[in-house]
Amino acid sequence: MQTTDFAYSSNTEESKKTILPMITVLAPAYNEEAIISKNMKVLWDYMNGLNHKYTFELLIVNDGSKDNTAELADAFAAEHDHVRIIHHPSNKNLGGALRTGFANAKGDYIVVMDLDLSYSIDHIERLVNKAVEQDADMVLASPYMKGGKNTKVPFLRLTLSKVVNRMMNFSAPNTDIKTFTAMVRAYKRSFIRKVNLKSNTFSINPEIIFKALILRAKIIEIPAHLDWSFQEEAPARTSSIKIFKGIIAGLMTSFIFRPYGPFMLIGGILLMLAFYMIGWTFVNVFEIYPLVESNGEFFDSRFTMAVAEVFKQRPHAFFVGGICLVVALQFLSTGFVSLQNKRYFDELFHINTAQVERIQKLEDKENA
Repeated sequence: MQTTDFAYSSNTEESKKTILPMITVLAPAYNEEAIISKNMKVLWDYMNGLNHKYTFELLIVNDGSKDNTAELADAFAAEHDHVRIIHHPSNKNLGGALRTGFANAKGDYIVVMDLDLSYSIDHIERLVNKAVEQDADMVLASPYMKGGKNTKVPFLRLTLSKVVNRMMNFSAPNTDIKTFTAMVRAYKRSFIRKVNLKSNTFSINPEIIFKALILRAKIIEIPAHLDWSFQEEAPARTSSIKIFKGIIAGLMTSFIFRPYGPFMLIGGILLMLAFYMIGWTFVNVFEIYPLVESNGEFFDSRFTMAVAEVFKQRPHAFFVGGICLVVALQFLSTGFVSLQNKRYFDELFHINTAQVERIQKLEDKENA
């Protein structure tokens, strides 16, 4: 991994840096030669306009691009201060790019932006302002909450994205987050650096929320505008997001949020069906019971004969009810085991996070 790093240029700005909160604008880039110079300039100009409130750095993670993205990014950094470029020798996907960015960011707050600027640059100030005002660990830009909107997003992509996010909303415990998959967010650096992230794909975005919920992080959403009008201006540029892989990843993430849920749901439905069939069987047995004559034996066999008569008339009820009962118990027991494992995972994650935080504080103290 290669890094192009440019220091701050004046003592005045250095002193401002120590007084004002610092923002790292983090933008992953993969084969973005068509837009990178223009949009880096847009981001740089915008952040310079906020120098009365925040100092900043623009951090570009070139994720193994095969076009001229690296050269164009380095050229821009050579002519502008507050810009750093990190190069991955090979593509590590969005998750790898974000993890590299989080590890190398210097700002008090990290704002992740899509380099295509499908979320307009004014989201940066809105996200950071909300994070500072509310002392939030994360602030999410949400086009799916009340007040958010979408413009010219392809119908299929938008529909599938809404479905996946709604499923995650249903699966995630104790939260009303509307947008789990969007990348544009602000993070408190002290928080995101202690979260042990594993994903190499864009499922890293729901993974962050999943682990933040375990840590009881303060998460806030603000309405956002997702605008795909740029696609009309640059039709040759293709999205790096593989939509159907994203749907599968979203479904898997929904399962991870509450792994016991599907087992409990299926088990509960089957158990109700089993009870219905068993109840129906007993009702019919007691209807036939008075009509059956006793054989005079010590143990009255009328009940057994009534059951046999019902079985003779409708054997499928016995088979369906019995199979449903056995399968329901299997699903419910698996659900309870999943719940137990989930609680073990949450506890171990808390312990691991506390250790990581301690190590980072010691490293920061040594580097100070």
